[in-house]
Amino acid sequence: MENSRINYVELKTNDIEKVKAFYQQAFGWTFTDFGPTYTAFSNSGLEGGFELTEDQVINGALVVLYHEDLSEIQDKVVEAGAEICRPIFSFPGGRRFHFRDPAGNELAIWSDK
Repeated sequence: MENSRINYVELKTNDIEKVKAFYQQAFGWTFTDFGPTYTAFSNSGLEGGFELTEDQVINGALVVLYHEDLSEIQDKVVEAGAEICRPIFSFPGGRRFHFRDPAGNELAIWSDK
């Protein structure tokens, strides 16, 4: 994986089983469940996942970049004008943080290190 490249797209859903059935039937995507609130998809051209939410989904896409050194890249995005909206946290497979760019778009950066 290359640093600072889009690596993953995360989407929100109010019904994981329904969204899985749709994307499997319509596009042939396959899924790997990580508990009752998250499923990852593959065979889509870009890896991604669906996160269960009770909130209304308006724009549920989260673009996720990769970087091997989260502390280094977090400092860079803050210096460039980003706001950290979710500090570094662990999840199965790695760690990540979320930030808002100067236009207000929320993105995330993850690492398996």
